[in-house]
Order: sequence, then structure tokens, then C-alpha cells
Amino acid sequence: MLDGHDAVGVAEDASESAELIDPIAQACEAGQSSCFTTGIDPGFANDLFPMTLMGLTSQVRLVRASELLDYTNYEGDYEFEMGIGREPEFKPLLENSDILVFAWGATVPMIAYAAGIELDEITTTWEKWVTPTERKTVKGVIPAGNVAAVRFTINGVYQGETRIQLEHVNRIGQDAAPDWPSGTQDDVYRVDIQGTPSIFQETAFRFTDGSGRDAATAGCLSTGLRALNAVPAVNDLPPGWVTPLELPLIPGRGTIR
Repeated sequence: MLDGHDAVGVAEDASESAELIDPIAQACEAGQSSCFTTGIDPGFANDLFPMTLMGLTSQVRLVRASELLDYTNYEGDYEFEMGIGREPEFKPLLENSDILVFAWGATVPMIAYAAGIELDEITTTWEKWVTPTERKTVKGVIPAGNVAAVRFTINGVYQGETRIQLEHVNRIGQDAAPDWPSGTQDDVYRVDIQGTPSIFQETAFRFTDGSGRDAATAGCLSTGLRALNAVPAVNDLPPGWVTPLELPLIPGRGTIR
């Protein structure tokens, strides 16, 4: 069962952005420090990967960064936020377009800025899939008739067409929502660029140490390590707010030992 809708998300205007950014910028100046936030979604999958690949093209018609994950063994919060495990009538926090844009939307205009364009608007979509049978998770059982997969997008519209897109497909079981996108492997972050040339890249995070820890846990570890490995580069920058556009290549100094 599919249930979806489109919604228009209104990006924050300059005054609202300044309200959030200025206090941090002032604190950085007062403390002579720099602030880099990489995001927990994870940020590098939505900005570093697609922007790096865009630098290998002469034209981009559409760039899409997707999270395609099975949450069966994921212990993080998703019931209230995403509605997974809840009845289909329940409206989760992120189904609100304004909240969804607030949570993920900043990356979309950043990619547009890096590409030298200004977006017309940011829109969102939200879909849910209801399981016909019960599904067991590390957090309990999702009964038949409840939501077992969600798919949402945040879309940067330029000249009337979606040109930049962030997409999440999160499911309980790889067979959930079979018509929705999946990777060539299970549990991947994928970048699709339709352009000249078109580029398709999948990144999988895995533990190969025999610990049995799952892909979601590996992705969470890499999310934190992106910030940790960026510390020397961030410290070398002038005080203020730092985005991925200000950072150099971060090869992970000291990781080979």
C-alpha cells in the first residue's frame, strides 16, 4: 500500500538564516574558533560526494544523493520522527514539509551555490508503505497494517525543473516497498548524476572485523569520523562558520598506522 503527497517547502529567507547563523559567527569571533557541522544524515553523502562528482562533468541535468537503508537492526529513533512502525494515519515530525526542509534543506541551496545557480524554490515529497505482514526489528515487532518503509525527497527547482535532489528510502526488510529504489548492494548511499557524462556511484559502509555490527552502525561511525578527521583543517581556518566548500581535501591524517 502506498500513500504519498507533494508539498512545497519554503526555504528560510535571509533574515531567518541570519537569526540562526549570526550568534554562532559572533561566538566564533569572540572565542577565535571555527565551527564545522557535517550533519548526521550523513552530511558527506549529501554534499561531499555529489559535489565532488559534479566536478567531473561538463553538464548536470540532475544530481540526486540517496540514502537506501534497511532499518531492521537500527536502534535509532524513527517512530515519532519518520512514522516507521506507526499506523498509516499517524503524521510523523518529518512529514511536515517545513521541518523536513529545515532538517535537510540547507544542503540543496549549498550545492546550487557551488554550481553557480540560484534556485527558484525547494519542494518536498513524502510517501509511506504499509506492510501486509508483521515484521520483526531489533526494537520489536511492527504489526501488519503499520508503516514499514518511508520515502521522502527534498528537491531544488531551477528554471521549473528539479535539478538537485536529496532522497531517503528507509525500510524494514529489503523486500519492503519493492517498487522503490534500491542499490545494487544492500544498505548504500548512492549518487546519480544525469549529465555529460552521467555518473553513478554507490558507497557501502561495512565492518569486516567479525564484530557483526551492521551497515547502519558503520555509517554512523563514519559520520563522526568525518568531523574528527576534519579538525586539523578546521583549526587552520579563520574564525567563523565553516562549510564543506571552505575545507580542503581531508585524507584522514594518521589513519594509516
